[in-house]
Amino acid sequence: MKHRLSVLPLLAVLGLAGGAHAETLLVDRVKEEPAAALPTRGLSMAQVQARYGAPQQKLEPRGGQKRQWPTINRWVYPAFTVYFEKQKVVDVVANKADANEIGPKPAIR
Repeated sequence: MKHRLSVLPLLAVLGLAGGAHAETLLVDRVKEEPAAALPTRGLSMAQVQARYGAPQQKLEPRGGQKRQWPTINRWVYPAFTVYFEKQKVVDVVANKADANEIGPKPAIR
């Protein structure tokens, strides 16, 4: 009886740890990819298009209602979305590889 009681907590811990291996995190995938695969901050729209080709989609610009709110342009490529302010790259966000990957939601279209 004493052995059975000591085995139960061990089985409970193993059962809880088993479900954690199934998740794929977007953060982990991005850390593994080379940084050269993404546009860098400060590149112009023309430079991005020359290096990576035409985007799959150019989303509607957002912002620009006031002078202090600059217009943000967004270009969607298969692996990433590029955010531009005044024709320059300000950020690049990796897109989810599949529906099971855990990470940020896609850009609002």
